[in-house]
Amino acid sequence: MKKSIFFILGLISIILGTVGIFLPLLPTTPFLLFSLFCFGKSSKRFHNFILENKIFGKYIRDYHEKKGITLKNKINVLLILSISISFSIYKVNQIHLRIFLIVVFLGVTYHILSLKTLKENKEN
Repeated sequence: MKKSIFFILGLISIILGTVGIFLPLLPTTPFLLFSLFCFGKSSKRFHNFILENKIFGKYIRDYHEKKGITLKNKINVLLILSISISFSIYKVNQIHLRIFLIVVFLGVTYHILSLKTLKENKEN
């Protein structure tokens, strides 16, 4: 029963993480990391799928195992975050939502900048 719950939570989380790629307010990495955790408790196959994924596997492994990301990825994340949050702030008319977006931007920016900067591996 416990494995089934972790598996279902992992599936929901990976779906939300995938949607987060396209929606600026929905984070991707935390959902993928949570999926990794859930699948680690329920399905070795899905756990390995996340770690070995051609698109995001390396980033998840770096973040999860080495507790950091490369400088190139930090710059890319902050650039995409800045563009998407700025666009959202521009489109939203309510001041409280704009403040919320600014707080999210500052929090995520702080988190990304506080991560260890990994050296890029030229083999990949």
